[in-house]
Amino acid sequence: MKRKIISIDETKCTGCGQCIPDCPEGALQLIDGKARLVSDLFCDGLGACIGTCPEGAIAVIEREAVAYDERTVMETIVRQGKPVIKAHLEHLIGHGQKTLYNTAIEYLIENTIPIPDHDNTAYPKKPARTPSHKPPVHGHPAGTCPPGPDANHPFAACPGSAARSIERTTPAVSRQPSEKTGSELRQWPVQLALLNPAAPYFDNADLLVSADCVPFAYAGFHTELLRDRIVIIFCPKLDADIDGYITKLAEIFTRHLIKSITVVHMEVPCCGGVRYVVDRALEQSGKKIPVTDKTITIDGSIAP
Repeated sequence: MKRKIISIDETKCTGCGQCIPDCPEGALQLIDGKARLVSDLFCDGLGACIGTCPEGAIAVIEREAVAYDERTVMETIVRQGKPVIKAHLEHLIGHGQKTLYNTAIEYLIENTIPIPDHDNTAYPKKPARTPSHKPPVHGHPAGTCPPGPDANHPFAACPGSAARSIERTTPAVSRQPSEKTGSELRQWPVQLALLNPAAPYFDNADLLVSADCVPFAYAGFHTELLRDRIVIIFCPKLDADIDGYITKLAEIFTRHLIKSITVVHMEVPCCGGVRYVVDRALEQSGKKIPVTDKTITIDGSIAP
């Protein structure tokens, strides 16, 4: 395929190595006293290395090259630590590479690698969702892992969609009619998309920010998690407006005195997006609110 990729003029290159740190993707190495592009696969063609070359030896050209692979690059990036991950994410955002940025975030979530705080203010806003038939994304073969309604947003990861049966060898203990156990719900509505950030029930509240599937998986949801808390639920995989959710949560945090936040999500990778949304909203609001994170396993227990 023909695409943009860097080119190094060996007659100008002095081998100073200043370009190497600015290529966290690992596409550049010093070989025989010259900077070399060691793999087309790792070069995104965005030219982060150009500005630090004192000799002007690096340029972006268009030529036949192997397609850039963000997931392969992320394997190299994560080994270099949090600062390099942060720099890489901001690098993608700064160049408007929405699809690559989403793929990088998805890779971190799938591999349970913390997403570092980074400047995502340049991240392009998503248009209003309209019904459409989109092709598979991120290289998943058709029919093997159907994407959600907006498969291009950061948390449309696929492993959580895998069908599985849950064996119950013994009946659940202490089954009682719902009227005896009672509901612990303290407000309505509960979906983040429907909530009014100015609602008075947020004043001096302990919040429970939960993924949609948690109440179905965890039998103790009302008595152990919801009691004495205001609940906010959403799905980071299927809900399209993740940026809007961050903004709305930030407004809730800003308008009210929130005493604590309990985040609870399923163990599937895409569900980790619940914590991501909360962290970005806290960052946007500038508030310091204690956060407790709980993970529910597919079989309905709380992970240690």
